[in-house]
Amino acid sequence: MKKTALITLTIFLLLFLPRTVWGAAEPTLTAKSAIVIEASTGRIIYAKGASDRRPPASTTKMMTLIVALEHGNLNDIVTTSPSAAATEGSSMWLAPGEQLKLGDLLYGMMLVSGNDATVAVAEHISGSLDKFARLMTDKARAIGALNTNFTNSSGLPDPQHYSTAADLAHIAAYGYKNPLFAQIVGTKHTVVPWPGKNHDRDLYNENKLLWQYEGGNGVKTGYTDEAGRCLVSGAKRDGIQLVAVVLDGDRMWEDSIKLLDYGFSRMQPVTMVRQGDIMKTVKVLDGKSEQVRLVAADTLVVPALAGDREGFSTVVTAPDRIDAPIKIGQKIGTVKTLYRNTEIASVDLLAADPAERKTFFGLIWGSLWSFFTFIVKNLA
Repeated sequence: MKKTALITLTIFLLLFLPRTVWGAAEPTLTAKSAIVIEASTGRIIYAKGASDRRPPASTTKMMTLIVALEHGNLNDIVTTSPSAAATEGSSMWLAPGEQLKLGDLLYGMMLVSGNDATVAVAEHISGSLDKFARLMTDKARAIGALNTNFTNSSGLPDPQHYSTAADLAHIAAYGYKNPLFAQIVGTKHTVVPWPGKNHDRDLYNENKLLWQYEGGNGVKTGYTDEAGRCLVSGAKRDGIQLVAVVLDGDRMWEDSIKLLDYGFSRMQPVTMVRQGDIMKTVKVLDGKSEQVRLVAADTLVVPALAGDREGFSTVVTAPDRIDAPIKIGQKIGTVKTLYRNTEIASVDLLAADPAERKTFFGLIWGSLWSFFTFIVKNLA
């Protein structure tokens, strides 16, 4: 009877309790579209209307930042045009003819959402806003954000300017691969020059989660009447980088926290390689030692989702033979972690042993010994 009752209770729990993994129920959100993904693999942890096309508002600026970092130089001097200075909406108060470094403008557009800064950046890199917007769209398509089209660099309303929660998460995940992107979107406060004023611009990031959420490290707020309240947020814990997106949500901060909490509850760091693990032994040519061991330079941890660990594998890339001399700590190869055959992380392989090169007489003796061994083997 006890066994039957236990089985009945188990079936009831599986069928009627909310779907959970490691105790976390799916979030209830106000956002019309939402998603949370693990950034390195792009795995979707939760989604709601994530493929619906919506105006992205200032979350657009993530792609503006990506294109600017890939096509510009942070030390370039950018001159603000009258059209850039007159751009409507949120602003960092650029004046016509004002000159700032490109890097300062990027902080201005990401921390305080300066629409004027995005136009100045676009005109500097591409010569016109239209050309820059085409560059943004081309980049989105190239990285797999296929339901996205940009007509401007700021996110101001336009019927042909749209994206999806899924695409915005994908764009943010791509951005995080660039350390400069991660640095800028994770900056809480910075100071930017203000030519002609007796003080600098004091910029504080509008993304409150940088202060309020453990591990918060990005990424961009957004709002227009058409788009509603939007937020692409990022957080990193135990080497796991999550990206959450909420579009048109009445309570975007709370929604985003729920998504990130749910994401972290379902992820678990799994160590694939430990620092110092021997990954391969390589034969040494013309060395006093016949072989050296190759060890991992660092620990390699991957973010595993329940039931999906089999998607990960490791591949060692290193020669089978290497010429002496070899020093301890010399880089000789890499070990990569793949998720479904796509590389997501790698660490160097270092020589754990030294291998001095044989002396001239040692090389001669080695050659004679090899010849003698060959003769004896064939005569036998």
